[in-house]
Amino acid sequence: MAERTLRIERDSWPIEGGFTIARGTKTAAETVTVILQETGLHGRGECVPYARYGESVGSVIEQIEELRPALEGGMSREELQTALAPGAARNAIDCALWDLEAKKSAGDIFSLLGQPRPDRPLITAFTIGLGTAEEMGNKARAARNRPVLKVKLGGEDDLACLQAVRDGAPDARLIVDANEGWDTATYERMIPAMEKIGIALIEQPFPADDDSALTRLTRPVPICADEAAHTRSGLEELRRRYDFINIKLDKTGGLSEALALEKAARDMGFGIMVGCMLATSLAMAPAWVVAQGAEFVDLDGPLLLSRDRSPGLRFDGSAIHAPEPALWG
Repeated sequence: MAERTLRIERDSWPIEGGFTIARGTKTAAETVTVILQETGLHGRGECVPYARYGESVGSVIEQIEELRPALEGGMSREELQTALAPGAARNAIDCALWDLEAKKSAGDIFSLLGQPRPDRPLITAFTIGLGTAEEMGNKARAARNRPVLKVKLGGEDDLACLQAVRDGAPDARLIVDANEGWDTATYERMIPAMEKIGIALIEQPFPADDDSALTRLTRPVPICADEAAHTRSGLEELRRRYDFINIKLDKTGGLSEALALEKAARDMGFGIMVGCMLATSLAMAPAWVVAQGAEFVDLDGPLLLSRDRSPGLRFDGSAIHAPEPALWG
């Protein structure tokens, strides 16, 4: 077996203007990158440790380091799935292994999966962070030509903020993301307005561990599980509460589980959204593969950063073209 080496990098990517959700404000995206080198080739995978799931840059690097002997000894993607729990660390390793395998095959990720290379881009949502109604309305006006906007809510003035966004971008398809910030009373107050405004989807209105109200509340606007949906193991419990699931590779623990989750969710009747943490094109590239058939795509992470990797994904406005092997896959 060819010798394989592991390198781990941590980076901080400034966010253009900062980014606020119901949970707080971020000024930079903190990423961990795994680079696996073998026979003159390298495979890369990027992840974003997320405090909401008990992760930090330090803890993720520690998890990866613990697997160094196995990884450098030739650990496979299949072996990885049982060696490490789902999460950011497994995501970075899994995507690096996919990238390395694609490069060793002398093809690309699509040929590796037995698919033709897509010639049409995906259309991503563009996120409007939480702020005052005036601030959010101004951001919506600046983005009014984008076909899909995702609106972060979870504050005291949600109705005013949502109306300001609609006024600023009257033709955009709107997704609302409350990031677990609502209670039942807020939901019941917001629903009539969202029906009137024409909201296409609501992401995670209630805390993931306190969402049982969704089994009895009406859902005139489809509800998408984000923080409540991680891997296939939790799907059955979500069927009575959610209409869609948001697949993020940092939750699934990589592309391998994300592909399996997408198929299982489809088989169970869920609609699919493919999302991301705030990260660079390197993290978006494997998510692009999963998002090919999704009803909602939310892979705008690089568009919110002050700078991206080079080469990165090619964006034409909100259209994202398939990743080139020079980036990933």
